[in-house]
Amino acid sequence: MSKTASGGSVKMSPNVAGKRLGVKKFAGEEVKNGNILVKQRGSLYYPGKNAKISRDFSIYAVSDGVVSFRRMTGSKRGKFYVDVN
Repeated sequence: MSKTASGGSVKMSPNVAGKRLGVKKFAGEEVKNGNILVKQRGSLYYPGKNAKISRDFSIYAVSDGVVSFRRMTGSKRGKFYVDVN
C-alpha cells in the first residue's frame, strides 16, 4: 500500500498568465473620456455619474473629470459605485 498520495497531475497543468483585473484609476485621479476605471469579472462595481459598463463588465469614463467611489446605503446597501465628476 502506498504511504503517500499519488502525484503527477500538478506537473501537467499549464502556467496561465494573470488577467490584470482590478481598479485601474483610483479616487482623486484625473481621467479622460474613454479611460478604463475598473476591469472586473461580474459586477462588483457599478457605473455612476459619467461612467458606463461594457460587455465584459469593465467600467469606463464617458467624460473628462476626477474619479470618486461611493458606497450606497438603504435599499442598495453595500454596492460600490464609480463616478467621474
